[in-house]
Amino acid sequence: MIIFRMKLLIAIIILGIFLYIAYLVKNKILEFQFRIEKEKFPVLKILSNVAYISIAIIGGLTSLNIIGVDITTLIVGIGICGFAVGFALKDVISNISAGIMIILYSPFRVGEHIKVSGYEGKVIEINLRYTVLEREGSKVLVPNATMFKNIITVSKV
Repeated sequence: MIIFRMKLLIAIIILGIFLYIAYLVKNKILEFQFRIEKEKFPVLKILSNVAYISIAIIGGLTSLNIIGVDITTLIVGIGICGFAVGFALKDVISNISAGIMIILYSPFRVGEHIKVSGYEGKVIEINLRYTVLEREGSKVLVPNATMFKNIITVSKV
């Protein structure tokens, strides 16, 4: 019983260290917000959250392993669940990935007039899921995957 308590104490300490490291890494990544353009901040937030969650999960799995839990099946289960969720959300993930690329590479900016896949208008917003165009008082939400896969004509009208 004393050995289990020692292992549990070590596991809690290890988890705490991993969570602290995750917190530090997240804050270090977020420090770049002062060096980048305001439009690119959502990408930085996603990156910091992914880093935090990844480090926290590694810490949790390490702690469970120290206690004596066989994490092999847990890791396989997480992998299978990740595959299933990724397959189910492939369109959403595709749009978010394309949104990140559009925000990073800036092929067009807010205020410019673009034409893509039969849609055209003034860009009023670029978010992770959609690019919002405005034309004649109406808004068109074009999925970022469409923006990323098709030819875009950019003009400064």
